Amino acid sequence: MTTRKNLFLTLAAIAALSLMGAAAAAAQRAGGNNNPNPDAAVDPMTATQGAPQRTSALNPNAPQEAPLPPGIKTTFVHLGQGEPAVLYEPINPGPKAQIAIFTMHSAGDELTTSTCAELSKRGYRVFCVNNSNDKSRNFNDGMLEQVNIETGKAVAWLRKYPGVKKIVLWGHSGGSTVSTSYQDVAENGVKSCQDDVHIWKCTNRLANLPPADGIILGDANWGIANDVLTATDPAVDFESGIKITHPELDMFNPANGFNAAGTHYSPEFIKKFLVAQAKKNNEMIDMALKMYADIKAGKAAYDDDAPFFIPGSLFTQNKLYTTDMSLLNHTEKAWPLVHPDGSITTEIVHSVRVPTTRANPSHSFYSAALKTSVIGFLSTYAIRADPDKYGYGELTAETGVIWRSSRGSIPGNVEGVTVPLLTMGMTGSFEMGAAEFIHNHAKSADKTLVYIEGASHGYPTCKACEKTPGEYGDSIKTIYDYADKWLSQPGRFM
Repeated sequence: MTTRKNLFLTLAAIAALSLMGAAAAAAQRAGGNNNPNPDAAVDPMTATQGAPQRTSALNPNAPQEAPLPPGIKTTFVHLGQGEPAVLYEPINPGPKAQIAIFTMHSAGDELTTSTCAELSKRGYRVFCVNNSNDKSRNFNDGMLEQVNIETGKAVAWLRKYPGVKKIVLWGHSGGSTVSTSYQDVAENGVKSCQDDVHIWKCTNRLANLPPADGIILGDANWGIANDVLTATDPAVDFESGIKITHPELDMFNPANGFNAAGTHYSPEFIKKFLVAQAKKNNEMIDMALKMYADIKAGKAAYDDDAPFFIPGSLFTQNKLYTTDMSLLNHTEKAWPLVHPDGSITTEIVHSVRVPTTRANPSHSFYSAALKTSVIGFLSTYAIRADPDKYGYGELTAETGVIWRSSRGSIPGNVEGVTVPLLTMGMTGSFEMGAAEFIHNHAKSADKTLVYIEGASHGYPTCKACEKTPGEYGDSIKTIYDYADKWLSQPGRFM
């Protein structure tokens, strides 16, 4: 059997094309290295979250693109190498234009999403920014720290823009990791990510970042590190995604309860699967730490970093709750549910999502393998879980995760955030399960949790979720109308 050491030496050749692009981008940014010393002024590689396809197109899960509304002008801004931005603003600014919305995804193209158009036409300035991560989605760079530095450049730019008095970070999906990790360290300093709980200590390059004045999370997940944990396939080993080594752990095996039309796993299988998933996740971390120690000791193929590829561990894959709708099905407490007509009821909120997985994807390198580097994994995608306590059930909660062990953890990040926070969960999305948990972890005194009825993860109405056509109306309008109401509430930012 091929050893793990030989595995990564072999995969180094496969990684060459992707790594050349990442290395070139890193060299253009600063010509630095990946020295993890917290006192070193270095320029590490960047963070990203990938999508399950080999394509250079926009993230299909991103907020839907929208045409430029009448009365809005755009200005292109070059923030740095590989850091384009577009400022959307009313031609005739009103009072709400003093609030600038910053939006950035962890890896997707954010320059033309619906957030840019919808909020600007409601009177706000919106700064839609791309970081320097790989947008091809063929490589998952890692290094969330560089993304935070680039976020800081954008926030500093907005602080100097005439007419801007307040800055609110908008986070969607992987962008929620960006906004919360940034605000946590901006408010609390580097000590917040250099403690012993964190698997990887941030560097002093994150010192003195300018904090924002508020955050909106529009269908946040649990964080890109937890996405790797919950996507990891315990049915395959570390060397191949083709062979199902443990069929008794394959969530797509009909013998384990899988049904493409909708699954209901037994409690015994769920427990067995999640224990194995957590153990494999922790083994991945230990393997990466060993590889990093070898790199530092001069025992590896490179003296700075190395490829780190894991079959069946890419963000959206192998999640039990994408096929079993009884999991993460409803909130624990009653919360405001925003209906298509704008009315709001307070109730236990139920998911209306539909099954989205059909077959085991772990055989695919591009669709299911996590493709990063040792440092990229440890600094961004590694999060610890206790196998005996890790799990989730019918309620929208997840247990057994050491949330502060990673900066790629939104529940952990918001424990340090004190600015006003709006969390919106989309009931047509499996990411809805994170909203209540994030809200409960947030330190903010001014925090709001609402759910948008029938909205999908990318914000358009989930048509497949409707029992009758038109049942959930225009969820894009519902989302941004509520965000507008929250942003413009007297005394919050105005």
